[in-house]
Amino acid sequence: MHEPLPFDDAEMAAMTTMVSTGILPRVEYVQTLLDDVHARYRGLDDGAVADYIPALAAASPDLFGACIAGVDGQLLKAGDADARFSIQSVSKPFVFALVCQSIGYDEARQKLGVNSTGMPFNSVMAIELSDDRTMNPMVNAGAIATTSLVPGSTADEKWRAIVEGLSAFAGRPLDLDDEVYASESATNLRNQGIAHLLDSYGRVYFDPDEATDVYTRQCSLAVSATDLAVMGATLADGGVNPLTGRRVIDAHHCKRVLAVLATAGLYERSGEWLYEIGLPGKSGVSGGIVAIAPGKGGLGTYSPPLDEAGNSVRGQRVTRHLSEALGLNLFASRPPGATS
Repeated sequence: MHEPLPFDDAEMAAMTTMVSTGILPRVEYVQTLLDDVHARYRGLDDGAVADYIPALAAASPDLFGACIAGVDGQLLKAGDADARFSIQSVSKPFVFALVCQSIGYDEARQKLGVNSTGMPFNSVMAIELSDDRTMNPMVNAGAIATTSLVPGSTADEKWRAIVEGLSAFAGRPLDLDDEVYASESATNLRNQGIAHLLDSYGRVYFDPDEATDVYTRQCSLAVSATDLAVMGATLADGGVNPLTGRRVIDAHHCKRVLAVLATAGLYERSGEWLYEIGLPGKSGVSGGIVAIAPGKGGLGTYSPPLDEAGNSVRGQRVTRHLSEALGLNLFASRPPGATS
């Protein structure tokens, strides 16, 4: 495990003033663009709905919604932006944020890892190939370990902390989708095996079966594209929810969460995602995607049909289009004095 780079006090003080800047264009323009993009991709029928979890297989492939939440609290929606679905893996960065807030981002890095595996989200081989057996919090192995570190001495206490924390990110109380939870609990043998493998290496920090169950419940929380946009905007605004004004996590943890998202949020497609879209993002097998433009806002999309890597086809197209049209790409720059 590499040691963090050393900085002196003056360097640290200077870095605390370095934040992303910029604003979204005027609301009318963004809403028109969002409506146009939604109409453009509504008829796209590529991909297939996830079927390895029976409750997800019943989702309509026609559902398609998107929402942009600005750090100023503006909400702009198109299509089925308020349709509810299980959050699945999109929960991972937000639970990681709660763990960073609880134990500190450096201890979280030491216990969980932050490097991309380049392998599928449920890979066992990735654990075996890592010398210290850590993954990153965005794949299932790292996410189960992350959930095991959530504050609480019992499974119920950890579950309450997750519900309260993710509800604070969303700006409203989130509820468990009991049907999805039951369906996933009956089919999560691979995750149970991953948890026990991690436990054999000392890399899960709570009872492995209970940690897996809490993780399964975590993935079964019901959200909408609007919720994801608000949750993303909370990370974009240094941990402050733009609707409630409540600080959910400290700002210095946000940039660590976004860094892991940028490198591992789309699993083995993360490099392609960053190359094309240039934003930290996270996908889930129910069809949700969240993307974050630091200092500007969050984008949430929902469309169940997935590509072979488990990422929403329409969601990726919408995010790429909006990133280009709104100038959100983190790697885009403009020479001094340029006007276009």
